[in-house]
Amino acid sequence: MGAQQVRKFSRRAHVMPGGSKGESARMSLTRINVEAGGNYPVLVGQGLLGELPELLGPRVEKVLVIHPRALRTTGETVRDDLRATGLDAIVAEIPDAEEAKHVQVAAFCWQVLGQSDFTRTDAIITVGGGAVSDLGGFVAATWLRGLSAIHIPTTVLGMVDAAIGGKTGINTAEGKNLVGSFHAPSGVLVDLDTLQTLPENELFTGLAEVVKTGFIADPAILDLVSSHSKAEIAEVDGPVLRELIERAIAVKADVVADDFKESGRREILNYGHTLAHAIEHKERYQWRHGAAVSVGMVFAAEVAAMVKGLPPETVDLHRELLTKLGLPITYRADVWPQLLETMKRDKKARGSMLRMVLLGEVGSPATVEIPDVSILHTAYQEVGEDSPRIMLGTDLG
Repeated sequence: MGAQQVRKFSRRAHVMPGGSKGESARMSLTRINVEAGGNYPVLVGQGLLGELPELLGPRVEKVLVIHPRALRTTGETVRDDLRATGLDAIVAEIPDAEEAKHVQVAAFCWQVLGQSDFTRTDAIITVGGGAVSDLGGFVAATWLRGLSAIHIPTTVLGMVDAAIGGKTGINTAEGKNLVGSFHAPSGVLVDLDTLQTLPENELFTGLAEVVKTGFIADPAILDLVSSHSKAEIAEVDGPVLRELIERAIAVKADVVADDFKESGRREILNYGHTLAHAIEHKERYQWRHGAAVSVGMVFAAEVAAMVKGLPPETVDLHRELLTKLGLPITYRADVWPQLLETMKRDKKARGSMLRMVLLGEVGSPATVEIPDVSILHTAYQEVGEDSPRIMLGTDLG
């Protein structure tokens, strides 16, 4: 394999192949259309690689497949399938998880594109979790001011959140996703077979974002989690997980269609994220995103109880469902001042005024100004503890 065929940001590797169910499973494909920054499909099913050529379209000649080192085999499988259709496909291997979301990694990908003579009619495909679609989408948005991008998310978090909606970004020392662009993909392939090898704890941390969509827009999601066992929810080939994923995708598709560039309603998708991003920053992005969002939602519920009169039973429901999924609902009590300083830099802030997405009731979120930080301190006392659970590790890819 020549130097122009395979590019690696790092030589370390850990193989994590995806699976395939074949033609029979493909018959159950679900198509969810997203009208935000364009009109593109999210395809949900199993064994979906055969759908790629149609999504790419007839004008594409070159494709860069960006994948993390943990998914080397899967990324190379996608490349080989594309080559079999006559496309000039190469791969770029990048670090795993949040380590990928740095400007140096983006610059590496730009270098590959430039040295391979990519034009505006060529495309990028990302294979991996939320970090890969964030980074790959940003590279696609910035090279020649916009290449086509197709995402193949391989984690629950990527499937229901990062791969959909066109938000791209990288991290800086000052915070998460502060540098980025809005760039809608040409399509998203949610191949449930890729979850077969996903560690169970990664699956459940990804479900935090699914529960979030239940609280802000679709109570049926909460009912599904409440009425099924953890084992039933975790069954990759089962109907419960698929319905949860499809419902969460439908919520995000509806929200971003109303507000592609997050000037209004789209902010509700940040429910639980104000504190979550501060926790991730404090932990230098070594905490799983879904775990941080889980704590952040409980915190937001406590704030809403004081600011918007959220009923105590709804606050309790947050703890009940998230605990059932094995997710944390507390964080360190001794770091509140540092967390508050980071929260003040949240993208929803306006000047010195901190704003949060809060619920008045299930399915009724709104962005609310918090005039007095003492409210936040009081709410944090309900989630802070001396020895919270450690949730090291991040979304794969």
